[in-house]
Amino acid sequence: MSVKLRLTRAGSKKKPFYRIVAADSRMPRDGRFIEIVGRYNPRNEPSLIELNKDKALKWLSQGAQPTNTVEKLLNITGIREEFENSKSK
Repeated sequence: MSVKLRLTRAGSKKKPFYRIVAADSRMPRDGRFIEIVGRYNPRNEPSLIELNKDKALKWLSQGAQPTNTVEKLLNITGIREEFENSKSK
């Protein structure tokens, strides 16, 4: 089973917000997921990015692959850099 960190769309029509989830790569975008890792709301000014650092680091250390968008969010929050530093030790 290949696990990905990706976005799941929520919210009403024309007013989306997203959950950052760990999900099996074979599941559909808004389908079954394993765990919620955080939230992302691009409609706020500035955009709201809430990530549970412990959960994100746990999934990254277990080999979960983030999608391009989640990779950018991890870079913005500094979690990706922290993971790379802990991996090199």
